[in-house]
Amino acid sequence: MMKLLTIVGARPQFIKAASVSRAIEQYNQSLYQLTIHEVLVHTGQHYDQNMSDVFFSEMQISQPNYHLGIGGSSHGAMTGRMLEKIEEVILQEKPDVVLVYGDTNSTLAGALAAVKLHIPVAHVEAGLRSFNMKMPEEVNRVLTDQISKWLFCPTETAVKNLQNEGIVERTQALITNVGDVMYDAVLFYRKIAKPTDKISSLIDELSGNFYLATVHRAENTDDPVRFSNIMDALNTISETTPVVLPLHPRTRKLLGSDYSSKVRRMDPVGYFDMITLLSHCQGVFTDSGGLQKEAFFFRKPCVTLREETEWVELVTSGLNILVGSHQDAILNSEKKVKKLASFTQDTDFQYLYGDGTAADKIIKVLLGSA
Repeated sequence: MMKLLTIVGARPQFIKAASVSRAIEQYNQSLYQLTIHEVLVHTGQHYDQNMSDVFFSEMQISQPNYHLGIGGSSHGAMTGRMLEKIEEVILQEKPDVVLVYGDTNSTLAGALAAVKLHIPVAHVEAGLRSFNMKMPEEVNRVLTDQISKWLFCPTETAVKNLQNEGIVERTQALITNVGDVMYDAVLFYRKIAKPTDKISSLIDELSGNFYLATVHRAENTDDPVRFSNIMDALNTISETTPVVLPLHPRTRKLLGSDYSSKVRRMDPVGYFDMITLLSHCQGVFTDSGGLQKEAFFFRKPCVTLREETEWVELVTSGLNILVGSHQDAILNSEKKVKKLASFTQDTDFQYLYGDGTAADKIIKVLLGSA
């Protein structure tokens, strides 16, 4: 039996972990025995209750075996505290593999804790590169890739990035393009998603005539000029087309209670509410990495409020518009969004992000039966 210690801490990681946890359960049931035993650790990086507990409920995942409750501090302090606590869990559980997702502080802390105790690391969403080392996420994913034994890539671009860095020659890591576990999740949950009454009422009120927006990246929220430019642009857009903005705790704090805007602000929403908003909106404005892909999965045009993105294939395909924080660029991008409308049935999803069986492939590789 393989004991797998899974580390999660941020909303996108919950969704990715849900797909793999479900694949583990199905694999165990198919063999009528416990082949893989998963222990789930939630670092608490997203400390707002609406951004954590609601997701475990919606994803139909058991509550974490460990809740470390670490969040709301600087990158160094947070990562250090996570490293210490995860190390304690590893020493107690003695896992065969530590599984980490994406590019958060939880990702790096989990990988560091494991490798220092000589436990092999599996990294889901390996090989992504924005080539901007000023981004905390870029630092996290580059370092995690360097110390992982299994590198599960979502795209061929990610595979090539790792090959160009010579990781295999240095570390003997196994690189596999499994596709995107987020696509697995979308295919599964869009069939059973039931939005809350609040979101259903909002959808009925707006009749699909709205944009969905999220703003939470430190590069935007920590820079008053960038943040003001983005919010002013969204406010201008909302004068003609409503903009729905679920607020990350950091963004809510920056706006304050006296901020005047036509933008429809709301508390963070659960995954089912988010994919409902995605399926009904005209387009997306975001600085989120995950939401860029989800917009594509739902065939919605996406405007990315960053200078670069790790999902380069979306940009080169013309499905994602990079605008940074420049107000004029954001406003001009809306014209392109209106022209793009929804993507056609001919869009080649499989070529970009696999066939929706990434989680199954991950399990087979880990068990050596690929």
